Amino acid sequence: MTSETHPVHGNITGPIVMIGFGSVGRGTLPLIERHFTFDRSRVTVIDPVADHRGLVDERGFAFVQAALTEKNYEEILTPLLTAGGGRGFCVNLSVDAGSVDILHLCRKLGALYIDTVIEPWLGFYFDDALSNGERTNFALRRTLLKERKRHPGGTTAVSCCGANPGMVSWLVKQALLDIARDSGMEIEEPKSDDRNAWAKLMKKVGVKGVHVAERDTQRACSPKPFGVFWNTWSVEGFISEGMQPAELGWGTHETWKPKNARGHKKDDGLGLYLEQPGGDTRVRTWCPTHGPQFGLLVTHNEALSISDYYTVRDKHGDVVYRPTCNYAYHPCNDAIISLHELFGASGRIQPLHHVLSEGEILDGGDELGVLLYGHERNAYWYGSQLTVEQARSLAPHQNATGLQVSSAVLAGMVWALENPEAGIVEADEMDFRRCLDVQRPYLGKVAGYYTDWTPLQDRPGLFDDDIDRKDPWQFRNILVR
Repeated sequence: MTSETHPVHGNITGPIVMIGFGSVGRGTLPLIERHFTFDRSRVTVIDPVADHRGLVDERGFAFVQAALTEKNYEEILTPLLTAGGGRGFCVNLSVDAGSVDILHLCRKLGALYIDTVIEPWLGFYFDDALSNGERTNFALRRTLLKERKRHPGGTTAVSCCGANPGMVSWLVKQALLDIARDSGMEIEEPKSDDRNAWAKLMKKVGVKGVHVAERDTQRACSPKPFGVFWNTWSVEGFISEGMQPAELGWGTHETWKPKNARGHKKDDGLGLYLEQPGGDTRVRTWCPTHGPQFGLLVTHNEALSISDYYTVRDKHGDVVYRPTCNYAYHPCNDAIISLHELFGASGRIQPLHHVLSEGEILDGGDELGVLLYGHERNAYWYGSQLTVEQARSLAPHQNATGLQVSSAVLAGMVWALENPEAGIVEADEMDFRRCLDVQRPYLGKVAGYYTDWTPLQDRPGLFDDDIDRKDPWQFRNILVR
């Protein structure tokens, strides 16, 4: 592809190191080639397995077969990110590699950095010596915020910048502006870095909460065999987050908590988790194509960062407004079946894992957006409706889910290059318009939909539900019990 067809967004003057070459890495690498200029002799891909090494070799890039650990990551990464001068770029798309430690090293070396999740070192997710509270994304995010407090400013490191977390934070801002406009409010769009103004706008609009509402409808050409976990993106990543406690950002309008809900010490009420795995916890939500649906309350960083970003405090620093936020995820049917098998076997993980490639998928797509609810227009979903056919035509090595992630990585890289001394940032703090402008060509149909649906609707009416009929948008009505 030529730059005439695909815009070149910047020049990477130093080495590029990609950590992890799973489905997202394989989809991101062609986008880097397409949209940046760089020295091709200074690109290295690191992965513990060499299953897809051929895609690296055919491009003339270096491949290092290694698993990064706490003991070896500095030794491996330092020479790769510093050789030859210029400003390097580390693209961390791995699992089981400590993001905060790697981020710290990159900034120390003056290299730009991006990842899609705050990833711990191997063993964290299934460490039975840790309490459930210590295994939450709240705890992981706290390590990032502590790092930022200890080392403010400096070389840019973009944390948690995939589809979600990442893109969905940019969609929230556009959705908020849409609702304000359609409600007849006369407002001035806040500056991209004015966090307080954005929070006050959400409060003014009357949003009670946000669902990151996703429906993956991609279907495989052949049936899933028993004893194999199938998914449209990283199986290891999905199992890890699905086995963490169900978790959400907790809003100020909530009047009820589940009996197994827990908070955190030294917290002002932002984080709430349940003493049960998110992959086995359901919530009621809504997406445009299929309407009402059950989603999984899988923990994600954006549930916390969005609630945190839109918190309004009084002059004493006390919280006066905060939206509830949670991920409500309906993965592809094969992943649902795989989870059912896993939890039905007392949490015993299948020995074989498989990510469906674009060629193995018959049809379907990924509908990923944000559902802002509780305002005077009731609820508004805004997001990407990308089919697998579109994904295949837009870029190589992509299905619908993967392209939403890899294109967000691309957008985050562009923003980092354009803002190289921004310090450690979350997606909520970036220029949402610039990021969506870069990403939009890869998102299929991007649209907004109002709905009169609430969690009080579409119930069978045969059972005595313990619900709040006065406020449809209480978490009491959203959680499936």
